[in-house]
Amino acid sequence: MSKIGRKPIELLATKVEIKGQELLISGPKAKFTHTLPVELKAKLVDGTLVIAPEKDAKEHAAMWGLHRALVANKIMGARQFFEKKVTIVGLGFKAQLSGKKMVFSLGYSHKIDFNIPVGVEVDVDKSGQQLVFKSSDKLLLGNACDKVRSFRLPEPYKGTGIIVEGEVIIRKAGKAKASA
Repeated sequence: MSKIGRKPIELLATKVEIKGQELLISGPKAKFTHTLPVELKAKLVDGTLVIAPEKDAKEHAAMWGLHRALVANKIMGARQFFEKKVTIVGLGFKAQLSGKKMVFSLGYSHKIDFNIPVGVEVDVDKSGQQLVFKSSDKLLLGNACDKVRSFRLPEPYKGTGIIVEGEVIIRKAGKAKASA
């Protein structure tokens, strides 16, 4: 049995409609639809959403936990924004926001333009090195942060690059001086 799948999902300020295998999720921040596989069924019980398999088969346990987590993320995203903090580390490295576009100066011979995806909001501080990405879609938010991080991966010797909050960078020691 899936330990994640059997946990009920609290709805709080969101509304969920069940139409066969399709879940219609709406809240103050966003609206989502999620289609469950044929092997799973959803039902509303006392202000919570419960997802359960049709049959008690071992193959369905992974799918059960996965879809329960996806639905829980959509319900939470409909209620409030997910947030990720990104830090740009390096001398002269910065980002500027202009409309729905970001321009990065990351030590290359050219500037990098990044179109912010629809559904993602970005806040940039004065220095241009602290970015806060917000979105109601957790997958879209993660993809946007990963794309920005790919412009200048963190390097292990000086620690410069674009770092997503919570990421651990294992630093390496530089060359040791030769003794004569």
